[in-house]
Amino acid sequence: MSIIEAIIIGIIQGATEFLPISSSGHLVLLPEVFHMTNPDLTLIGLVHAGTLLAVLIYFRQDVWNIITAVLRGLSQRQPFTETDARLGWLIVVGSIPVGIVGLLFADFLEEIFSSPPTAAGFLLVTAVLLVVGERMLSGKKELAQMTWRDAVIVGLFQMVALLPGVSRSGSTIVGGLSRGLDRPTAARFSFLLGIPAILAAGLQAILEIFSANGRDFSTGVYVASFLAAAITGYACIHWLLTWVKKHTLYGFAVYVALFSLIFLALSFLGS
Repeated sequence: MSIIEAIIIGIIQGATEFLPISSSGHLVLLPEVFHMTNPDLTLIGLVHAGTLLAVLIYFRQDVWNIITAVLRGLSQRQPFTETDARLGWLIVVGSIPVGIVGLLFADFLEEIFSSPPTAAGFLLVTAVLLVVGERMLSGKKELAQMTWRDAVIVGLFQMVALLPGVSRSGSTIVGGLSRGLDRPTAARFSFLLGIPAILAAGLQAILEIFSANGRDFSTGVYVASFLAAAITGYACIHWLLTWVKKHTLYGFAVYVALFSLIFLALSFLGS
């Protein structure tokens, strides 16, 4: 893999992890479309680490406040008194569904990730979710008003995103909209909820790296891809949080639907 290809892979991961257009779908489909070298396990782990770094830096104050509030609540035996502590536990509760399903169906999920047409098909699911989410937009609930049921339901939406082509950020934003959150609040909770999921994906890739014994590409390729993912991810977080204040999600739905249909049409014509 060339440095240019590595940077492209990093940009794809950094942008599509946070924009509601599916990072898994794009990482499966774009290398297929442009005949790029498939990323190895090390590279996949590093681009996930890059997006994790981006979200931790962007929400560094939120993360610090949540961690300190949780620890303070535990030490005082009042774990849910402070808003930030309660938010931390809501993130934990919301992460449980994806963790359970990811462990139970790891082999099945790995198998369908090797099928570009399947990923393209599930992009249509993302498009439908985004349209439905916009249609459900009705509330103005803030993070401090979220309930345990809200966290579980948003977590169930995140669980669906284990399928290739289903956007994690898109599905969790829609989950938040379905529970009465407005777009900016739903997007913010989506990004915070994504921290454990992105961390788990990165750690899983790292464990597979050690079991695979070896790397396929040069150090420069890995560094370039990591930096591209981190920088692009940070920029896309900021852009999306600004965008959703005044714009709908319909544009993203149109994009993923067109991308899916064009890929499926080309696959059919080429078969």
